[in-house]
This record gives sequence, structure tokens and C-alpha cells, in this order.
Amino acid sequence: MAPGDRASYARSVTVKRPARWLAIAATAAVAGALTATLAADAEARVEAESRYTKSQTYSGALRYLRLDLGYEVLEKDPDAAYLLFKYAVPGHTKRVLSGTVEVVETHDGVRLFVQIPQMPEYHERVLRDGLLKKLKDEYGAPPPKKAKRGDKAKPKPPADAGAG
Repeated sequence: MAPGDRASYARSVTVKRPARWLAIAATAAVAGALTATLAADAEARVEAESRYTKSQTYSGALRYLRLDLGYEVLEKDPDAAYLLFKYAVPGHTKRVLSGTVEVVETHDGVRLFVQIPQMPEYHERVLRDGLLKKLKDEYGAPPPKKAKRGDKAKPKPPADAGAG
């Protein structure tokens, strides 16, 4: 290689290296964004409205986890209506994760939250749906939904005086 060729080669390498590093940085940024998105999905939780009382929903959840599913309840707080349990991953005999069930009383009623952070959302949905079914089986059909404060009952039409 002639001396002039070396300088030309060195210039072409230095020009190509920043472009390569730029491509690597862009790829890393995309991978980081994808990881953050997937991590955010893993932290999601499912929720549902329970038309039963906070106490009924909490005690039903405790019985469902311990008795029906055989899960170990690690921590429970009846006042806060919070349960921390060991979730046995279906199909994996040795894989056990932590999950939570929270029952929150709101001005509209009772909300139920189920979270198993390291699993896809459908695991949480199956658990939630099973609990709602148990509540219905144990307590019967839920009471009718209460009308909201702002909702006014529809006035009855005036009675027809027999005019035809």
C-alpha cells in the first residue's frame, strides 16, 4: 500500500466510524424504549367493579386464594383490604411469584385490583374473573347498582284519566 493510500484509507475509516456508532446508538435507544414499554406493561394490573361490600369482597378474595386455589397468603390486612400471596405459575411446578389483591372502597362502590407484575395480563384477568364468580356463587346475585347522586329518577307520566 502506497503512503498516499494509507492516508486515504485512514480518512475513510474515521468517516465510517461515526456513522457506525450513530447506528449502534440508535439501535440501543430503540431497544431501551421497547424494554421500557414492555416493563410498563408488566407493571399493569387489572381491575373490576365489585357490587358487593368491601368486607364481602375482601373475605371472598382471601377464601378464594387460600382455599379454592391453595395459594399461600404471605401478608393480609383486613382494614386496608390488601392481600399479598404466592402465585404458582400454571405449568411450572417450581416457579412461584408474588401477587396482590386490593379492595378499595370508592364513592361509587368497591373496586377490586389484581396484580401479578411478572406475568402477562391474562393471568390477572383469570384470577379476577374467578374471584368475581366466587362472590356471585357465595353471596348470590349482586345488589342492583345504586343510582349516582346527580342522577334523577325519571318522573312518572301523569295517570291517564280515562280520556281516549
